[in-house]
Amino acid sequence: MAIRATNAPDGRLRRVEGRHNKLVKELRKAFSQAELTPDGYCAIEGARILEEAIRSGLRIKTVFFSASAAGKAAKLLPQLGGHVETLLLPDALFSNIVPSDAPQGIAALVRLKNFSLEEVIAKAPYGPVLVLTGIQDPGNVGTILRSAEAFGAIGVLLSEGTVSPFNSKVVRGSAGSAFRLPVVQTKLDGAVPLLKQNSVRLLATSSHKGMPLHEAKLSGPVAIFIGNEGAGVPRNVLPAMDEMLAIPHSDQVESLNAGVAASIVLYEIAKQRTAVGSRK
Repeated sequence: MAIRATNAPDGRLRRVEGRHNKLVKELRKAFSQAELTPDGYCAIEGARILEEAIRSGLRIKTVFFSASAAGKAAKLLPQLGGHVETLLLPDALFSNIVPSDAPQGIAALVRLKNFSLEEVIAKAPYGPVLVLTGIQDPGNVGTILRSAEAFGAIGVLLSEGTVSPFNSKVVRGSAGSAFRLPVVQTKLDGAVPLLKQNSVRLLATSSHKGMPLHEAKLSGPVAIFIGNEGAGVPRNVLPAMDEMLAIPHSDQVESLNAGVAASIVLYEIAKQRTAVGSRK
């Protein structure tokens, strides 16, 4: 049944009490498995992330409010189209569904934009491509997506062993960049040959060995391979690399966080491209 207008000025909120409701089950499964729903929607959590989804023009299927957060609906409902279903859940049910330890009381099912590997690689002349290999920390991947958009990357490829882009912590850590930046899940044995066929230089980051970052030529079409902090870029892929990049840092530090390393490389690429553009 609909709740009173004191909670939702336009009376759109529909109260759902049971955990067996179809939409509630879809939200729970999407969060727990970090995958899309059967009809292709991603689960997100938080008012700010929902506002970013709206600002990014994503299609929104359903918005869920906890009972204690019903007051927030007054601000968000006017931003949602009439086709968006809005549900009100008991606090206990809502908290049981979302992965956050401190739920904000707002979650949603949104449709992310779909991109292909070929589409991303075709745009390589206009900005760097990032290839993430085996990065399992969702906070790192979220940070990388945010930096990638900030510094002009044209897309991010997530290879095997990398956390799902639909993980709620990845989406939250990206601060909305996951909604706008082309992100593609792929396998290295398919991506590497295609990158080479399109004359994209393949560069891998290394903790200490390789060309110092500030000395490397990064202004052309490049794909930057970022590995996890422990193993780095997979050894079987290294022979395909055109160059290894090293970020100079203190010997007291064994390696940089993957999110930090990617951000530094992206900044250097943006700086070099700006310098080349200013000389034309």
